[in-house]
Amino acid sequence: MRVSYAPGYFAPIGENHIFPMRKFEGLHAYLTEENIVAPSDVITPQLVDTSTLLRVHTPRYLDAILNGNLQKREARKLGLPWTPQLATRSQLAVQGTINAGLMALQDGVSGNLAGGTHHAMPDGGEGFCVFNDVAIAIKALKSAMWIRKALVIDCDVHQGNGTAHIFANDPDVFTFSLHGEKNYPFIKPPSTLDIGLPDKTGDKVYLQTLGDALDSIFSRFTPDLVFYLGGIDPLETDHFGRLSLSFEGLKRREELVIKTVRDKGFPLVLLLSGGYAPTVKETVLAHAQMFVAARKIYG
Repeated sequence: MRVSYAPGYFAPIGENHIFPMRKFEGLHAYLTEENIVAPSDVITPQLVDTSTLLRVHTPRYLDAILNGNLQKREARKLGLPWTPQLATRSQLAVQGTINAGLMALQDGVSGNLAGGTHHAMPDGGEGFCVFNDVAIAIKALKSAMWIRKALVIDCDVHQGNGTAHIFANDPDVFTFSLHGEKNYPFIKPPSTLDIGLPDKTGDKVYLQTLGDALDSIFSRFTPDLVFYLGGIDPLETDHFGRLSLSFEGLKRREELVIKTVRDKGFPLVLLLSGGYAPTVKETVLAHAQMFVAARKIYG
């Protein structure tokens, strides 16, 4: 299983920041040390082309990120301190998702050890999301005629408002979000299918709801490529999640999504999205479960 990763996925934001920036290098180390991903299958992305970013984002916002011209209000909404390294990591991660899409089309499954930044809007970032890598990748792959239709399965606990907004009028992109109904973002543009769960939802209801939703989606939509945003913030221990998924429930979720997509015969891209476990080590171990499941299911 090939995955995208670069050491440049790390950008200094302060060791006390709530966003676990160290998780990217930690996940790479864990997956390779545990032989879940072979070192030779780690593909290093280059910086994404500016023209590719402009398929989704406005020239004004792109200039603000690349040259450090964010307004204070924009910086607060983004939630990350701007540095040149942040601009670089954001460009690398987008290309990593594009590369993962191409590799999935070739291999059946692939991943990016970052990505899933689903809150980013065309003219602004928010919720720790600088660029909307999934939207950019879909538009780039569609433009190059690698794909015509895409499905986004977003299981981050926070609704994928940016992705929903960007593809609101595109019938060839199905956006599905399973999230905490009362959680961020407070304004939720409609996805193709939104399922908002109440606080404290546990394993049984969560997994049954997800399974039923996947059955419904695949009965009416046939994608050329599936992007899975496996946010780990539905975990009960998460700082922000407010749902009550156990670690075992998370493992079963990954197996459910990945096996369903595999059995349907659609290429699959695995993306991290969010997660704020008590420690970086716990965050890494939780994110690793989707890759463990993929290795088990695909062999």
